[in-house]
Amino acid sequence: MDLKSTFENLKDRATEMAQAGVAQSKRLAEIAKLKTANMAEEDAIKKAYIEIGKLYYAEQGASPDGAFVAACERITASKAAIETNNERIAELKQPGDPEPEAELEAAAETAEEAVEAAAEAVADVVETIAEEDKQD
Repeated sequence: MDLKSTFENLKDRATEMAQAGVAQSKRLAEIAKLKTANMAEEDAIKKAYIEIGKLYYAEQGASPDGAFVAACERITASKAAIETNNERIAELKQPGDPEPEAELEAAAETAEEAVEAAAEAVADVVETIAEEDKQD
């Protein structure tokens, strides 16, 4: 075999492999695109199921049919619990009291300051230990 024919064979094989790689990449890209489209369609289905459920509960929640009784009862119980919780929240909010959100923000700021102070103290201790190690 001469060098020229060997080079041509290698060149042909490299070209075939490159073309196969491109074809494989295109195939994988299309698969990824189709999977993404499927996820979008599944999301649309979930949204439609939720809408169907809301419509059913709005129309039949008071007297649901057989298979829907348990689910409608859970929704009704949850709505009652939410209402009870909201009433209790209203009772706990006294006129003149700061909003709970403001209290939480103040507590978060205090905690943040405490963390910063602790970090500074740790840094001081580390620095002291490092200095003692240098002296030894």
